[in-house]
Amino acid sequence: MSAPPKTVLHATEEEAEAIRQAVRTVDVSALGPGRERADLHHVPGLVALLSDERVSGPIYDLPRPITEESITRWVAENQAQMLSGDALLIVNLDDIGQVAGYSRISVWPERSSAEIAGAIRADLQNMGQGGTGMIRSFSWIFEALGVRLMCLTAALDNVRSQKGIDAAGFRRMGEREAVRPDGTTRRSVYWEMTRDEWRARHTL
Repeated sequence: MSAPPKTVLHATEEEAEAIRQAVRTVDVSALGPGRERADLHHVPGLVALLSDERVSGPIYDLPRPITEESITRWVAENQAQMLSGDALLIVNLDDIGQVAGYSRISVWPERSSAEIAGAIRADLQNMGQGGTGMIRSFSWIFEALGVRLMCLTAALDNVRSQKGIDAAGFRRMGEREAVRPDGTTRRSVYWEMTRDEWRARHTL
């Protein structure tokens, strides 16, 4: 389960409501071709994607086991959280309409903060596009959703994600215990970055 950042920001009521409204209404296609808000008709594709441990293995907050029932419930829960302005579940469709990846953005509007997790299909990994995709996603979250802080975690052995997050300029801030849906924990590397830091580092 996603946890809010270690750094505590306090949003005004107006800022928090603007973030919630952005979560409900923002055009996710701006993230790139084939991006859609996850719906129940995406469940079979998500099951196929996440049944591959090369994809889902490093991700702590997915329901286990990966079944049509558990993923249906997960998508429905995320749809409800989207309506409340607290999360976005986005699928990435390939050229023939199959689910090739997903992103889940956890949002804490009252703290003007967010976190993103996700994965791409195994045959699309290690093709040199991960860093570009990360930067596009981080920029979009800061600007389109209007949050002022992002946090990220990666498993201690997930070297590929760690390198990408470091390269994007996020600050390592030690480790944290990430809690899985079954209540067990996973030790994770932890990063943060503010919107002002991001803008100073990246040309949007």
